[in-house]
Amino acid sequence: MIHRRISAVFAGAIIIAGAACLLGVGAAYAAKLDGKVSLDGSSTVYPISEAVAEEFQAANSGVKVTVGISGTGGGFKKSCMGEIDISDASRPIKQSEIDMAKQNGIDFIELPIAFDGLSIVVNPKNTWVDKLTLAELKSIWAPGSTITNWSQVRQGFPNVPLKLFGPGTDSGTFEYFTEAVNGKAKESRSDFTASEDDNVLVMGVAGEKGALGYFGYAYYEENAGKLKLVPVDAGKGAIAPSAKTISNGSYSPLSRPLFIYVNAKSAQRPEVDAFVKFFLDNASSLVKEVGYVALPDSAYDMVTARYEKRKTGSVFSGKETIGLTIEQVLAAEK
Repeated sequence: MIHRRISAVFAGAIIIAGAACLLGVGAAYAAKLDGKVSLDGSSTVYPISEAVAEEFQAANSGVKVTVGISGTGGGFKKSCMGEIDISDASRPIKQSEIDMAKQNGIDFIELPIAFDGLSIVVNPKNTWVDKLTLAELKSIWAPGSTITNWSQVRQGFPNVPLKLFGPGTDSGTFEYFTEAVNGKAKESRSDFTASEDDNVLVMGVAGEKGALGYFGYAYYEENAGKLKLVPVDAGKGAIAPSAKTISNGSYSPLSRPLFIYVNAKSAQRPEVDAFVKFFLDNASSLVKEVGYVALPDSAYDMVTARYEKRKTGSVFSGKETIGLTIEQVLAAEK
């Protein structure tokens, strides 16, 4: 699990200030609030939401914030049934999920909050891989693939059993990866170790010499000493994910935006409203702190305006957004 570290000096300052000013947040968040705020969904977005929840509760001890991990699809199921206030998502909501929400009288507010780059990782004892092509990744992960040894991936690779680790089928990361690599969402070989908890995948790859896996960039950053990052060549040379390559889009096609989806009715409750505003006001610093890539300040301004207007619906669902900035996508909304 990813935990942030706050210095003793900073923690003492919080106590002295009575949590009236936390991470640049003024008394608006220190007002007396009570109640509960519930989030669930993406394991990729979880570290961000957990970080926000910790800081928010430090300033609002009367509010209990719970953050679950059931995968993006699992979070949307709960959200569309009105069971949670906020859904963490590593992909845009699908039309089928929009329809389910509408059937249940649920309106949602779509808020992009960070960038991520899906990270391909191997065990540090793997000395033969310095990069993989998109075609090689497809040959490994395609439905019906019979590749079970590194020697089958590329001529010259050693005779070492290949052990695969990846997100579960309810994961938005699984859907995004399979669409980007195999050409169709959820189209993948099934004989791999799957988990909705990325920490399980980290441990799996770290424990097997011939392992290969993928998950969000923050989980690699937190565990860089246990893993070896593999650059990906999609036709323009091998590129590894980093804050720069993810932000400028050069780590393509494995870069993506991350989201929270807020139940519009829940947003009417003071504690949920305060939490979402706190989230957006502090997203830039907390996103970086847990290892992801922040949006530009101008994009956060647009996202905040979208929330303040309580603009419901999705501008990302079913849209081709590769090559477009977050600001361009949001500005195209009618």
